[in-house]
Amino acid sequence: MNILLFGATGRVGLKVLQLALQDGHEVTAFVRSPDNLPANLLNKPNLHLFIGNVLETKDIVSVMNDTFHVVFSALSTDKTTTLSDGIPSIIEAMEKNNLKRFISIGTAGILQARSDSTIYRFQSSESRRKSTTAAEEHLKAYFALKNSNLDWTIFCPTYLPDGEASHQIIYELDMLPENTTKITVDDTAWFSYKHIYHEEFYKHRVGIGEKS
Repeated sequence: MNILLFGATGRVGLKVLQLALQDGHEVTAFVRSPDNLPANLLNKPNLHLFIGNVLETKDIVSVMNDTFHVVFSALSTDKTTTLSDGIPSIIEAMEKNNLKRFISIGTAGILQARSDSTIYRFQSSESRRKSTTAAEEHLKAYFALKNSNLDWTIFCPTYLPDGEASHQIIYELDMLPENTTKITVDDTAWFSYKHIYHEEFYKHRVGIGEKS
């Protein structure tokens, strides 16, 4: 498999990168600085680096080509318009190259609220976060994907602490599963990576958490 990975130096993205390289897949990591990657990964023959800025459309156009099987985004909001500006450019470049499969790591805030399915969790009492800025950025990315022709999936973890993978994960389409309060970074990376071609998840947000 040939993977284009955005956000490879982030918490989830780095774990996805390690999993894909271990499995022998070809991975092109789109990064602003390779210095943020562990030195032991830089000599992997199946790792290819592209130095660029996701906010520069020309960089996205330059990296995208029809050899990729999947485009995987682990981009964070970064307290900027990284998602609302970057994701539409990625979508456009993918469509021009006839690429279909896109995976993104989102947030549980953009899932439908269980108490009122007409609103999102970040708009309801189900969310404990005081600031909605990050969720609003993720929501804009979701709207862009929903209006695209891509086979997309947004994996939406609940509270995301560091920690090893337990593989004891529950999920629900478009809502956060009940009886879950957290999911580790490692589990989020493992679950999303292992379900790259899980067709049940196509064109859905997938709420994920660890079994309580």
